[in-house]
Amino acid sequence: MSATPPPKNVIPIGILYSVSGDYAVIGREMLNGILLAIEEINANPDYHFTLAPVVRDPGGSLDKYYDHCQDLLYRHGVRHVIGCYTSAARKTILPLIEAANALLWHSARYEGFESSNSVIYLGATPNQHVLPLLNWLLQQQDVAMYHVGSNYVWSWEMDRITRETVIPAGGEVLASKLLPLGEENVDELITDIITQRPRVLLNTMVGKSAYSFYRAWHRASLQHPWLNDVLKLSLTLCEPEVDMIGAAALEGYLVSASWFQSIDNAANRDFLRCYRQRFGEGVSPSVDSQSAWLAGHLLARAITRHGNADVEGVRAAVLKDEMDSPAGSIRIDADNNHSWLTPHLARCHDGKLESFWQAPQPVKPDPWLAWTDLDDRNQDGERT
Repeated sequence: MSATPPPKNVIPIGILYSVSGDYAVIGREMLNGILLAIEEINANPDYHFTLAPVVRDPGGSLDKYYDHCQDLLYRHGVRHVIGCYTSAARKTILPLIEAANALLWHSARYEGFESSNSVIYLGATPNQHVLPLLNWLLQQQDVAMYHVGSNYVWSWEMDRITRETVIPAGGEVLASKLLPLGEENVDELITDIITQRPRVLLNTMVGKSAYSFYRAWHRASLQHPWLNDVLKLSLTLCEPEVDMIGAAALEGYLVSASWFQSIDNAANRDFLRCYRQRFGEGVSPSVDSQSAWLAGHLLARAITRHGNADVEGVRAAVLKDEMDSPAGSIRIDADNNHSWLTPHLARCHDGKLESFWQAPQPVKPDPWLAWTDLDDRNQDGERT
């Protein structure tokens, strides 16, 4: 008669994504990603523990991010928090995370210029998503750019990096206009763009502001056909937003990210199959879904490698790991706790983000742009 296996240790994991509010579409996809990962981990007999998600929805409110994080850390005893989309949210809870000696697994792309020992950064840094797009652009044409964004740290830094890359190369930034988060009145912005007549548009808006802008631009292009000839770039657009906004409004947009659904490898095909089996064939995961899923699996692998969920041990263990992920080979850099990622560029066509360029290998993260040459436009890569 076989002995009954001992019960698995239960480890509470904080989940902090906004599934309501201005960027609820992205928050829902991130939540889906981590919940799928936790279900896969808990069903795996090789793990001697189960992860118990404690899910909170801050609704995009920075005050609620702070309150929910404090509750997770001190009432639920959580030591690992997976969450945040905007940098404002991350910066709001980071002092709590650091003071509690906890670990934040940050899945979203961000502007860089941060490196905390209390964060594992899984999203792309500027040298992995901003510079590949700008370098590709500067090889294609002379740049007369108009930048629209949301008025917070993400767009501030995107604007600075863009100017420091484009202007020395002989291009120009005609204007940079940033709207408050959630602002949907974009008529004056569209009018100013028509007046300035840029050749390139860079969009770093997020949430409802971005959705209003895409649709307003499309309407304006019906009256001003030359707008269709403007090269449109985005550093935020992702697949679930394409489905929601509509293909016509986004046709031709170029997007930079470390993952797209169109990446063709075995790990990505498995991820998409499992994701759709779990959430329905009609769902459309984003790069942030994949990163949140990755956060869960890297955490579980680190807990197994170390033997328990102790923060210092898990941090040390994840730095020794390398994973064949849907986005390609992933590892965490010991110098700065950021991920080695493979940059990709995609073009929106018929409602799909179709990858057309990728770097030949994963790129070392450089969150401070300390060793990246902003004037280096060598773009050896692979067309897919």
